[in-house]
Amino acid sequence: MRHRFIIGVVLLATAAAGTARADVRLAFVDIQRALNDCHAGKQARATFRSRIEQVQSQLEHEQNQVEDLKRQLEQKGTLMQPEQRQNIEDDYTRKMRQFQDDVKNTREEMQQKDNQVTGAIVRDLATVVRQISQKGGYTMVMEKGSLLWAIPSIDITDEVIRAYDAMNVKPGSLAAEAGEEVGRFGAAASASRAAPAAPAESGGRSTISK
Repeated sequence: MRHRFIIGVVLLATAAAGTARADVRLAFVDIQRALNDCHAGKQARATFRSRIEQVQSQLEHEQNQVEDLKRQLEQKGTLMQPEQRQNIEDDYTRKMRQFQDDVKNTREEMQQKDNQVTGAIVRDLATVVRQISQKGGYTMVMEKGSLLWAIPSIDITDEVIRAYDAMNVKPGSLAAEAGEEVGRFGAAASASRAAPAAPAESGGRSTISK
């Protein structure tokens, strides 16, 4: 019964819209592709990866120090004087705690920074979509991630990318100038970006959206 009611509502809405079909103009945007392919997105991704390499190198250095102390205790601990062994154990405990804290803090810092930059670009893209929609007379522009299917000819992603790149603005400034809020638009794209994981000991990998 519930399914019949829903189908009935859809049919009524379709019939009501039929008379104005000529005035309806629809389009969709692949916000994830726009984020990755626009100049600001590519630049942000390159900067992010460079920063990942730097912090990963630092964390691996700390990890090597911890593992070296651990090997000393395992291989020579029984031969050491009690005071010497205690000093190394204390040093190991201190460096291990520092390493764990640095891994946690670095991951949070990188995630926060990436979210800020990504969010700024997505807000700009939302502003560009609004501008193109108003100029092009679109009735509705949807995000590809929320669609089951649509004909490729109504994809305006490339147009959005070209328009945004041509503006050559600092990420976030376009949306701030227009007073736009991204809302739900592009939320999936923002969430997909990942911060660096811990080095090999934690089994993680450094990743970023493709």
